[in-house]
Amino acid sequence: MTTTLITILFVYLFILLGYLAKRIFKQEIHTKTLTLISVYFLQPFVAIWGFSTAKLHIEHGSVVFIYLLIIIALLIPTLILGRFLFKDAKERAIFSIAGFVGNTGNIGIPLGIALFGEQSVIYTTLINISNVFVVYIIGVYIYSRGSFSIKESLLNIIKIPIIPASIIAILLNIYEIPLHIQVYEFLKMGAYAGIVMQLFLLGTFLHGIVLKKINPKLLIGTLSQKFIVIPIATAILLSFTNLSLIIKSIILMEMLVPLAVANINLASLYHCKPKEVTSLILISTILFLPILALISLAIHSSLFQFMVG
Repeated sequence: MTTTLITILFVYLFILLGYLAKRIFKQEIHTKTLTLISVYFLQPFVAIWGFSTAKLHIEHGSVVFIYLLIIIALLIPTLILGRFLFKDAKERAIFSIAGFVGNTGNIGIPLGIALFGEQSVIYTTLINISNVFVVYIIGVYIYSRGSFSIKESLLNIIKIPIIPASIIAILLNIYEIPLHIQVYEFLKMGAYAGIVMQLFLLGTFLHGIVLKKINPKLLIGTLSQKFIVIPIATAILLSFTNLSLIIKSIILMEMLVPLAVANINLASLYHCKPKEVTSLILISTILFLPILALISLAIHSSLFQFMVG
């Protein structure tokens, strides 16, 4: 328990370093440059290395299916509830999707390694790829409120290097094409660099945020949904599956990770109160640390086994 928390604290330390770098060097640190390096050069390493850590089986495909099924099952009532809670269309959009766009990549993958070891990478990578579809199809549609077509969203997904890289990695895995040990270490080095870069990048985004006066209903509603409703509903739904306890743990962990930076990108692009969204991301990231202690405790106790079966 203590070792896990210390490891997680070091994960947050990379976020702090990114924040300090932006605070000290200000405009000399260009977040767009870091984003381009991460997305177009390092994240493909994360995908390829992730798929090379274990042989793909039917069970892996079921993890993606169940993850997406849980999101869709919870998203529908959330959309309906949002219509009753918020008159403002932009606040309704934020409430409807922000909680589902979690930081499954730059926090989920390293956190999985910290909690479950490298055996989790194959699952967290698959879930992260699934989350890309959630972000760039469902997320774009809800944030833009119909101004951006699903077809265009699919084309945008194809343009992201992590998608073709993942396809190549899956083919290498399925056909069991062996990787030389030096090639594997090269991919691993790039993957860890990508993970660190994403954590660092998150820190730079958090710099300069001023917690403005935000609608209390939006604040409480979104964070309650993220850290209470979604995990409880996920645990209940997982209890009806025959997945192993560790896989259930990984899925539940990924559902609990704080809001993703992608929310800022979409909110800014479609003028959907990006400052409020940024504040939500900051608060969810701060709240996640004590919540994480409870997750770690639950995973190592009979309580979690009781919850997910």
